[in-house]
Amino acid sequence: MPAYVIAHLQEAAPHPEIAEYMERIPGTFEPYGGRFLMHATQHEVKEGTWPGHVVMIGFPGIAEARAWWDSPEYQEIAPLRSRHIAGDIIMVDGVPEGYDPSTTARAIREAVPAE
Repeated sequence: MPAYVIAHLQEAAPHPEIAEYMERIPGTFEPYGGRFLMHATQHEVKEGTWPGHVVMIGFPGIAEARAWWDSPEYQEIAPLRSRHIAGDIIMVDGVPEGYDPSTTARAIREAVPAE
Protein backbone atom coordinates (compact mmCIF):
# COMPACT_ATOMS: atom_id res chain seq x y z
CA MET A 1 0.00 0.00 0.00
CA PRO A 2 1.49 3.39 -0.90
CA ALA A 3 2.44 5.94 1.72
CA TYR A 4 2.99 9.66 1.53
CA VAL A 5 5.00 12.35 3.25
CA ILE A 6 3.10 15.62 3.06
CA ALA A 7 4.59 18.97 4.04
CA HIS A 8 2.72 22.23 4.49
CA LEU A 9 5.58 24.72 4.43
CA GLN A 10 5.35 28.42 5.16
CA GLU A 11 6.77 31.14 2.95
CA ALA A 12 10.49 31.67 3.46
CA ALA A 13 13.07 34.16 2.34
CA PRO A 14 15.52 32.78 -0.24
CA HIS A 15 18.61 31.27 1.36
CA PRO A 16 21.54 29.23 -0.03
CA GLU A 17 20.83 26.40 2.47
CA ILE A 18 17.29 26.02 1.09
CA ALA A 19 18.70 25.72 -2.43
CA GLU A 20 21.20 23.11 -1.24
CA TYR A 21 18.43 21.15 0.50
CA MET A 22 16.34 21.14 -2.68
CA GLU A 23 19.31 19.97 -4.74
CA ARG A 24 20.13 17.13 -2.35
CA ILE A 25 16.74 15.82 -1.23
CA PRO A 26 15.93 13.66 -4.29
CA GLY A 27 19.10 11.64 -3.71
CA THR A 28 17.92 10.84 -0.18
CA PHE A 29 14.49 9.43 -1.05
CA GLU A 30 15.16 7.75 -4.40
CA PRO A 31 16.88 4.70 -2.77
CA TYR A 32 13.63 4.12 -0.83
CA GLY A 33 11.42 4.29 -3.92
CA GLY A 34 10.31 7.84 -3.16
CA ARG A 35 9.41 10.45 -5.73
CA PHE A 36 7.98 13.93 -5.74
CA LEU A 37 4.24 14.01 -6.41
CA MET A 38 3.93 17.74 -5.66
CA HIS A 39 6.64 20.31 -5.27
CA ALA A 40 6.55 24.08 -5.74
CA THR A 41 3.24 23.87 -7.60
CA GLN A 42 0.35 26.31 -7.36
CA HIS A 43 -2.64 25.43 -5.21
CA GLU A 44 -6.17 26.77 -5.07
CA VAL A 45 -7.82 27.11 -1.65
CA LYS A 46 -11.49 26.04 -1.73
CA GLU A 47 -12.24 26.15 2.01
CA GLY A 48 -10.36 27.65 4.94
CA THR A 49 -6.87 29.04 4.58
CA TRP A 50 -3.70 27.42 3.36
CA PRO A 51 -0.78 29.85 3.30
CA GLY A 52 2.52 28.59 2.03
CA HIS A 53 3.34 25.59 -0.13
CA VAL A 54 2.52 21.89 -0.35
CA VAL A 55 5.10 19.20 -0.96
CA MET A 56 4.18 15.53 -1.32
CA ILE A 57 6.55 12.61 -1.72
CA GLY A 58 5.15 9.17 -2.54
CA PHE A 59 6.70 5.91 -1.35
CA PRO A 60 5.87 2.25 -2.04
CA GLY A 61 4.88 1.80 1.62
CA ILE A 62 5.05 3.28 5.10
CA ALA A 63 8.18 1.25 5.95
CA GLU A 64 10.08 2.88 3.10
CA ALA A 65 8.82 6.34 4.08
CA ARG A 66 9.94 5.84 7.68
CA ALA A 67 13.29 4.41 6.60
CA TRP A 68 13.89 7.48 4.40
CA TRP A 69 12.92 9.94 7.17
CA ASP A 70 15.20 8.20 9.67
CA SER A 71 18.08 7.71 7.23
CA PRO A 72 21.40 9.39 7.99
CA GLU A 73 21.33 10.92 4.50
CA TYR A 74 18.05 12.73 5.09
CA GLN A 75 18.78 13.65 8.70
CA GLU A 76 22.02 15.25 7.53
CA ILE A 77 20.20 17.69 5.23
CA ALA A 78 16.96 18.24 7.19
CA PRO A 79 18.42 21.19 9.17
CA LEU A 80 19.12 23.00 5.90
CA ARG A 81 15.32 23.29 5.54
CA SER A 82 14.19 23.46 9.15
CA ARG A 83 16.49 26.37 10.00
CA HIS A 84 14.74 28.53 7.40
CA ILE A 85 11.25 27.18 6.69
CA ALA A 86 8.57 26.56 9.31
CA GLY A 87 5.89 24.02 8.55
CA ASP A 88 4.05 20.85 9.36
CA ILE A 89 5.08 17.47 7.99
CA ILE A 90 3.02 14.30 8.23
CA MET A 91 3.48 10.72 7.08
CA VAL A 92 0.35 8.80 6.08
CA ASP A 93 -0.65 5.46 4.63
CA GLY A 94 -2.52 5.55 1.35
CA VAL A 95 -5.57 3.42 0.68
CA PRO A 96 -5.37 0.05 -1.05
CA GLU A 97 -6.33 -0.41 -4.68
CA GLY A 98 -10.11 -0.66 -4.95
CA TYR A 99 -10.74 1.13 -1.64
CA ASP A 100 -14.48 1.57 -1.02
CA PRO A 101 -15.45 4.39 1.38
CA SER A 102 -18.89 2.83 1.92
CA THR A 103 -17.26 0.34 4.32
CA THR A 104 -16.10 3.24 6.51
CA ALA A 105 -19.50 4.93 6.17
CA ARG A 106 -21.19 1.72 7.34
CA ALA A 107 -18.96 1.62 10.45
CA ILE A 108 -19.87 5.26 11.20
CA ARG A 109 -23.59 4.49 10.85
CA GLU A 110 -23.24 1.51 13.17
CA ALA A 111 -21.50 3.68 15.77
CA VAL A 112 -24.29 6.30 15.80
CA PRO A 113 -26.85 5.62 18.55
CA ALA A 114 -30.35 4.78 17.28
CA GLU A 115 -32.85 7.59 17.64
